[in-house]
Amino acid sequence: MTAEVTGPAAYFPSIEKKYGRPIAEWKELIRASPLTKHMELVNWLKSEHGLGHGHANALVAHTLAEDAGK
Repeated sequence: MTAEVTGPAAYFPSIEKKYGRPIAEWKELIRASPLTKHMELVNWLKSEHGLGHGHANALVAHTLAEDAGK
């Protein structure tokens, strides 16, 4: 039985469908940005790439958490 995806990753299928880019590409953009603070990155994704707040927040939260674990 497959475990249900929870947390920020639960948004990933709808992000890929709505914006037409794979999650890996969004993560590369976030990591390549000179911005480092969570809300700065969220606002940048919203203003420069047209993401909604929830989608931008999920991508940033997941990417920063992933990087903090390295």
